[in-house]
Amino acid sequence: MMNFLGWGGRARGLHTDDKGPWGSSGSEGGDAPSGDGAGSGKGNGPWGESTGRARRPAFGGANVSALDELLRRSRARFGGGGGGGLPGRPDRSLIMWAVVGLVLVWLVFTSTHSIAPGQLGVVTQFGRYSRTLGSGVSFTLPSPMERVKKVDVQKIQSVELGSAGADDLMLTGVQTLIDLAYQVRCNIRSPELYLFQLSQPDETIREVAETAMRAVISQVKLQDAMGDKRGEIEARVADTMQRILDSYRSGVQVQGVSIQQADPPAQVNDAFKEVTAAQQDAKSYVNQANSYSLQLTAKAQGEAAAFDKVYEQYKLAPEVTRRRMYYETMEQILSKVDKTIVEAPGVTPYLPLPEVKKRQQQEERQQ
Repeated sequence: MMNFLGWGGRARGLHTDDKGPWGSSGSEGGDAPSGDGAGSGKGNGPWGESTGRARRPAFGGANVSALDELLRRSRARFGGGGGGGLPGRPDRSLIMWAVVGLVLVWLVFTSTHSIAPGQLGVVTQFGRYSRTLGSGVSFTLPSPMERVKKVDVQKIQSVELGSAGADDLMLTGVQTLIDLAYQVRCNIRSPELYLFQLSQPDETIREVAETAMRAVISQVKLQDAMGDKRGEIEARVADTMQRILDSYRSGVQVQGVSIQQADPPAQVNDAFKEVTAAQQDAKSYVNQANSYSLQLTAKAQGEAAAFDKVYEQYKLAPEVTRRRMYYETMEQILSKVDKTIVEAPGVTPYLPLPEVKKRQQQEERQQ
């Protein structure tokens, strides 16, 4: 029991000071000193007036040490090295270094640009065109002051017009209709013009291609568009497209035009096919006749050349040549007919076996 009371007194001593700053306090634990002076047991102020309640120090010695230790541990936990920081918050130097790091990363990623081969970089300064960068590593002002847009200038773009399932009828020079399906191939020549001169470049290319094709088809015949003059038509359409696009300052280079389908309208397509087939048959017959004529001509020329050679021999030995020609002629004739050889001076009867054989063959055919 005595030990318990002793520990209680020590605890009260941590919060109670027996002596105020101007003298000893009274026995009542914090009452104001009386005006009696030194023997009264209550303290007076420095000028002899009563202080009322005894003043208690702002922080006891033990409490001040505990608060300093808490602040020190808080600064060490959040990386702070010096005083002035609030407990539970990071040091200002750490925030500053983090901001500097973010700024450096932002500068590197927005100022350095790697442009691949076959590409060009269009630089805009506050949204306005500034310059064009070639392939390689280039540097610009950081964003948003300057921005770079990469454009592939070697990629060939294909535009399909008048597909096989859709009707794209055009009027030819002989006032007939034709259904065309064609393809346009192009690439970007000047990326700054392509990006800033045309609001809808893809749609512009399609409309220019259709305009050029209609202009060229209106000057040719239907058979020419469906026949062998397709290459000429394709070249003319490509040239017309390039002139129109250059006048627009589009920055587009036309690589070529190819006609994939050229047919009459579906309503008369069958009749046109029949006419085309008849024309092809007529050309085939004419080609066969020309071939036969060439063969006969070559044969006649060969026979004439052989006769000239015989005539040269005839002039050298006429009698021998006449006899040889007679024998050759008789051999050709007698080899194709039935013949009977009779030896003189008498006539020897013979059995007409060839005649019998011919009669038998005729009888078999009739049966």
